[in-house]
Amino acid sequence: MSKHISGFRAALAALPLLFAGAGPAAAQPLRADAAVQAPTYADLVDLAEAAGLVARARVVDQATVKPERAPGLAPGRARLFVEAQTEALLTGQAALGESLRYLVDMPVNAKGKPPKLKKSSVLLFARAVPGRPGELQLVRPDAQLPADPQIESRLRAILTDLAAPDAPPRITGVRDVISVPGNLAGESETQMFLETRQGDPVSLTILRRPGMEPQWGISWSEIVDQSARPPEPETIEWYRLACFLPRGLPADAYLQDNAASRAQAEADYELVIERLGACERSGG
Repeated sequence: MSKHISGFRAALAALPLLFAGAGPAAAQPLRADAAVQAPTYADLVDLAEAAGLVARARVVDQATVKPERAPGLAPGRARLFVEAQTEALLTGQAALGESLRYLVDMPVNAKGKPPKLKKSSVLLFARAVPGRPGELQLVRPDAQLPADPQIESRLRAILTDLAAPDAPPRITGVRDVISVPGNLAGESETQMFLETRQGDPVSLTILRRPGMEPQWGISWSEIVDQSARPPEPETIEWYRLACFLPRGLPADAYLQDNAASRAQAEADYELVIERLGACERSGG
């Protein structure tokens, strides 16, 4: 028996068979066919935000963990113990060595066999295990993606945007809503002030003018800007709104008892949700 095989099996026996918690911002687990379906923009941001580090690695070896040692394993999947070589650290403060070890859940084929990962490059969304150099905990059981050049290019752009000093804050809800009619029939202005995790000021403005298409925009500062524009699709700004705004306005957000003003605010909010479009994730 070679030293590598002996060491690999010993590491498998000693590895804590746990995954890191993904946190509230993480997406639903990817579907079983995610290995062949490209991740969506929201999938990538979900994983990037949940991870303490993102790395590209080349798989050296793998072993299937026995079902009795794989608590929480979903049907149609196998839990693999993987040994890999670090190729690049895309983001994170942890000092990664050359050799990595981790667990990942992968879909099995019709014969119940997991894919062969050896020699393939993968993207890992993980956290370092304190006191255990070289060991990683994926932020989700399936937080490994193929290191496809297109996926990696999209991911690097997302990581850059998330690290920017002016990156938009995380949206947690709608705090206050007010809608005011204009001087002309069909004219109105609605303002919606959003809740954020750190209390940063964020507001939506929806303007309606007779004979014109409704206009709306987002302001990421204390200034309520009537010239604000909607976010571009597949940007962090779009993700914050499309993926985390509630589907409807909360009843306690209205600052007016006037039924007409409330109805206008509801119509304007529906417009925003429709224009943003769906936050698509591979998990459904």
